[in-house]
Parts: sequence; structure tokens; C-alpha cells
Amino acid sequence: MLLSIGIVGLPNVGKSTTFNALTKEQRAEAANYPFCTIEPNRAIVTVPDERVDRLGEMVKPERIVHATIEFVDIAGLVAGASRGEGLGNKFLGQIRETEVIVHVVRCFEDENVIHVHAKPDPRSDVETINTELALADLEQIDRKLERLTKQLKGDKNLQPVVDAAKEMRSLLDSGRPVTDYEGTPDAFRALVNELEPLTAKKVIFSANVDEASLAEDGVYVSALREVAAEQGAEVIKLCAKIEEEMAGLSDDERLEFLEAMGAQESGLDQVIRASYKALGLISFFTVGLKEVHAWTIARGTTAHGAAGVIHTDFQRGFIRAEVIPYETYIAHGSEAAAKAAGDIGLEGKDYIVQDGDMMYFRFNV
Repeated sequence: MLLSIGIVGLPNVGKSTTFNALTKEQRAEAANYPFCTIEPNRAIVTVPDERVDRLGEMVKPERIVHATIEFVDIAGLVAGASRGEGLGNKFLGQIRETEVIVHVVRCFEDENVIHVHAKPDPRSDVETINTELALADLEQIDRKLERLTKQLKGDKNLQPVVDAAKEMRSLLDSGRPVTDYEGTPDAFRALVNELEPLTAKKVIFSANVDEASLAEDGVYVSALREVAAEQGAEVIKLCAKIEEEMAGLSDDERLEFLEAMGAQESGLDQVIRASYKALGLISFFTVGLKEVHAWTIARGTTAHGAAGVIHTDFQRGFIRAEVIPYETYIAHGSEAAAKAAGDIGLEGKDYIVQDGDMMYFRFNV
């Protein structure tokens, strides 16, 4: 599965700079004026995982395949975006295609960088974006309800879907996101899967700070953390300008530089960790002389489901899975040593895959 992460925010908060920093590229134009990004910039990035690198060093395969994610740099949203202001309808549609929203919030002052307001105001900035996302969802559910009401006359079985749509509309009309829904009807979940509401997406707030606030939170970061806590979201903190300037450094050099500035991990590591946590994702590995490969799955996936991620034939002809936890493999030093010690598990279809499991699937063609 390819995880898609959309980078959003108001104009001139550092979205394109953040994109360049996270992807270690200079493909997104970053300029001191609104809407310098029109078409979304996209980049596929490998997921850093020390476990994959360690397995590669031990096994020395022909190739190493990390998991990958896609970053999408979406143009700045403004008040009125849901009505088309600033090409808002187009940009909102681009957000709908992503699984996670990284909402970049400017948390520094710089009179040389234009801001849509007189100065940064994290709460107000977040509310502006949230309002536009909710209004876009409201417009979408209104169109859906109109169609459903007409269809209901000829198909009374659609009543549960109509009721679910009305509940969704009521929620949005009261200014609350779809994630606030507390019921469990299948019709509501099916509607969410179909419409992919913007307010149903997981959000991670990225505080774009100056150098001084990397080590300690300033007043703007503290304000953003307060807003995020109210919404049950996580805050990561990075200085996009510094990280972009480090694009040419090695991973070790980048980390050393960040630590000297008071940061414990790179922006990319923070975003990936937070995204995996928000979506409940884990990794398992297949290991052999030809390839060491990291695979991304949802937490709670069975061995049968994990086999299908690799290939449908694996899932269709599944017999069993041979499983070695990563730590066990490292402790023994090889698959042969783990097998000799009796530390390889033989699991059936219903085994719940754990993060870091090394798996070998037996199947009939």
C-alpha cells in the first residue's frame, strides 16, 4: 500500500519549503507570494527504517526495498476556498485523494515573509482551514442527500443510507468534523468510505518554527499544541528552512546538525512516525538472498491478509506462514540459527501480524 500524505495550510506558511525538506528535493517552488503552487508537487519517498538496513547488512541481498510514501504539496487554502476562492475547489479535491493531512502552521514572525494576517495566529489559522474543509464536506453531503432522496422513492432499502447522510449533514452543520460521530451504523461507515470526507481524515499539525523555537516551544507552538490537544491530533515541530538547506547532507550529518540545534529527529522521521501512528500502520519484512523487503499493513492484519499484500497467489493458495520476530532474528544472527533454536513460529491464516515480523509464506500455486 502506498501511503499518500497531503501538505496543506494557509498561503506562505512554508508548505512548499516543508515539502522540499521532507523529500530532500528542490522540485517545489517556494516563493514569498500566495499561490506560487498551482498544480500539486508530488514525490515518492522511502520510509527510513533502521531494521531494514540492519537486515540488509546481515543478509547481504541483491537488493533492499524500503516501504514508500507519497508526499503531495497542495496550494494554500484561504477563507472562502469551499466557494472557489483562490482556486479552492480544485485544491480541496486534491486533499481528498490523500490519507493523511499534514497541516503546516506558521509559528514564527518574519516581517519579510507575507502572511495572510497581520501576524501568525495558530488558533485562527487552524480554524480557517478547518472551516473550509467542513464547508466542502457539507456541500458534498448536500449533493449526495439530494440524489438519495430522489432514489428513495423507488427503493425503500436506501432509508438507512439516507438516515446516515442526514446524521453526517447535521454533524457538519453544527461545525463538527465527521470524526466526531459516535455511532457505529454500517451505513455511516460505508458513506464515509464512499465520500472520503475531508474532516474524516487524520490530521498532523506541523509547527514551522524559527531556529530559536527548535529547542524550546515559543508562544506560537504552545498555542498550536493547545489547539491540537482539543482535536486529539499530534504536533510535530520543524524548521523547514533549515531542513531544506540540509537536503544535500547525509543522514548522519543531518541528524548531527539537528541535534546541535536542539531537535531529536528529522522532520521526515517525525511525519512518518506520526502518520503510521495515526493510521495504525505497521511493517513486516520478507528476507532472502535476492531481496530484503519492507511491507506496510494496517495493525491487526492477519497472516492471510499480509500474504495478499505481496501477491494474490500467496493469499489464494495460503498454507502457513513461518514467522520470526525481528528481535529474535537479530539475537540469533541468522534464520538458520533461529530455526535450530526452535524460535520460528508456524502460523495459520488467523495469526495477527506484529510490527517487525519476518515472514515466509508457504502456498499452493
